[in-house]
Amino acid sequence: MSSVFEPEVVEVMDFSKADRSTETQLSAEEKREIDAEFSHYEDKASVGLEALRIVQKHRGWISDQSLQAVSDYLDIPSAQLEGVATFFQLIFRQPVGKEVILFCKSASCWIMGCARLQARIEQKLQIAPGQTSGDGIFTLLETPCLGDCDKAPVMMVGEEMHRNLTEQSIDEIIDNKKRRHADESTD
Repeated sequence: MSSVFEPEVVEVMDFSKADRSTETQLSAEEKREIDAEFSHYEDKASVGLEALRIVQKHRGWISDQSLQAVSDYLDIPSAQLEGVATFFQLIFRQPVGKEVILFCKSASCWIMGCARLQARIEQKLQIAPGQTSGDGIFTLLETPCLGDCDKAPVMMVGEEMHRNLTEQSIDEIIDNKKRRHADESTD
């Protein structure tokens, strides 16, 4: 049985690229991807959210300079884009780790022990919600609901949903991600 919330599969952000967050112009690739979205919407303003997602995919997060570059390209007020960027939890207005952990705090997850599991994540990574681990790999964010209540407790790491969490499964998920990033850095 499928859940109410099925996350859209999107490309994983590549944080290994040079930091482009302060660039004041969109790259040709970013413009090409944004232009491809125009056919799906009635006007440029409607492309705002998708444009922010595209730029974030390339830059890792949406800095003030990145937001202004999108505003200039779409010819819409930066305040309007700021409203979009701050409304959607998955548009990051500050730097985040390579892996963003969205930890569900719904009533179902709470009943199933999410407080204990969140404490395990915080202890293992030595961070609190809203912080990034010292190695830059993980950022922990709380979310009110991920819509997978029948499989609580749940969390997302990047675009991957993890269900029926236990302390052991959390340790395995984090350890596997750490190994993967360590392997990538030695390549």
